[in-house]
Amino acid sequence: MEAIDGRMPVLVGCGDVTDTDTSAEQGRSPYELIAQAARLALQDSGAAGMAEAIDTVAMIRSFADTSPRFATKLGASANPPRSVAARLGLKASRHIYSYSGGNMPQYLLNRFAEDIARGEMRAVLLCGGEALRTQHGLERRGAAGLWNEDPGGAPELIGDARRGWNEHEELHRMRAAIVMYPLFENALRGARGRSIDQHQQAIGTLMARFAAVAAANPLATRRQGYSAEQLVTVNDANRWIGFPYPKLMNAHAYIDQSAAVVMTSVVSARELGVPRDKWVFLHGCADAHDHWYVSERIDLHSSPAIRAASRQALDMAGKTLDDIEVIDLYSCFASAVQIGCQEIGLAEDDERGLTITGGLPYFGGPGNNYVTHSISQTMRSLRVRPGAFGLVTANGNYVTKHSFGVYSTEAPAGPWRREAPSVLQAQLDALPKAPFTEMPQGRAIIETYTVMHGKDGPDFGVVFGRLDADGRRFIANLPDDPARLWELQNRDSLGRPGRVQQGADGRNIFVPD
Repeated sequence: MEAIDGRMPVLVGCGDVTDTDTSAEQGRSPYELIAQAARLALQDSGAAGMAEAIDTVAMIRSFADTSPRFATKLGASANPPRSVAARLGLKASRHIYSYSGGNMPQYLLNRFAEDIARGEMRAVLLCGGEALRTQHGLERRGAAGLWNEDPGGAPELIGDARRGWNEHEELHRMRAAIVMYPLFENALRGARGRSIDQHQQAIGTLMARFAAVAAANPLATRRQGYSAEQLVTVNDANRWIGFPYPKLMNAHAYIDQSAAVVMTSVVSARELGVPRDKWVFLHGCADAHDHWYVSERIDLHSSPAIRAASRQALDMAGKTLDDIEVIDLYSCFASAVQIGCQEIGLAEDDERGLTITGGLPYFGGPGNNYVTHSISQTMRSLRVRPGAFGLVTANGNYVTKHSFGVYSTEAPAGPWRREAPSVLQAQLDALPKAPFTEMPQGRAIIETYTVMHGKDGPDFGVVFGRLDADGRRFIANLPDDPARLWELQNRDSLGRPGRVQQGADGRNIFVPD
């Protein structure tokens, strides 16, 4: 028998569900969909007593509880993780519901690994999912209240309760990911010195590699295997969302997907009879965030937190990037991929590939829960490559919150422990912030920008700018004039001069020359 510390945390089960066929009329709730994935994860452990061993059920927060854009009239559970547990007949003593963020699956596993290593938790079922495809279909038919339920009690909340945007950003219509990530994308284009056409070709080529992986993945929702040209060509089926992203360059949120993983200790895995070839260990991990609000950051094309935390996770595992064979890089938008590669030190055409699922635009973007799928697939990939190492990266909000996991079937040496995340976070919090004003006036230039589109054309524009007088950053909208918005989009407007002033409603308005 291997000499492994009995309290060593180990992942022993995983399960995924992607449903593209069940009709909306059947009204299957997200709790039922998540329970289906959880059953698969419990079965995957190969231990008949695994369900009885679960003392903690943790569920990733749903999009309906996260963003006004996805709020539903169908209702919800008063205790979502307990609703899932009840469907599985679990007698867990803890029911945890996360705060929002795409980092939360990896963040929670990092925390639970600590709890297990301290002997404070026996086994945890981590699960999540979305039924937004069904939700959308039911709401179009006028349904309401179908998903209300109260299984009793209130969940324990874990994570950071702060929303990802401040009031000034919200005033300028900047609270949605589909607005924020195009701003990063144009900032990246400027930092790389590319024309619009050059950059569109580059990001199309980048994301076509993700689409190719999805094409071969039976769990993916978009399996057409789009070419770079198809991804960046705007037409009726691929209309503009937020320049420079057409529809197929956005995370695919309106899907029915769920995933679950099971983590326990080595001693429990042995007692329960989990086969050794099911075990996957978390060798290294890290959690950190950049300056919380996008408008505070020193620039809009980098992430000190990704750079530092990815290195911390690899150092904890005693590995370098060259030792990693399996990679899943968070990929809600092309800008997240590029910033991730840049800070971690990955080439965008790395021969190992940047995703094992196909990424959020093509595999599917099930709200805050994508990374549970990423971890699940990483487990399966490593089980068939004993001794290989995998890296999972996770991103919450707007390149804000970051979590990392380094995995392998090989057991770590010695007891499991990590440095308190607060040590690294204190270093990141001390980094400088961009000088900023909420009330700009006068001549200025565009730092980055986007034009947001509806089905009938451009709706509004957002600008990060810098004042000529003192270089302070500001946020502004463009005049609500479709012709002006098209003109801003159709020419390279990075560094473009103009004038900014505050409007009657308190919003800043930038008028380009």
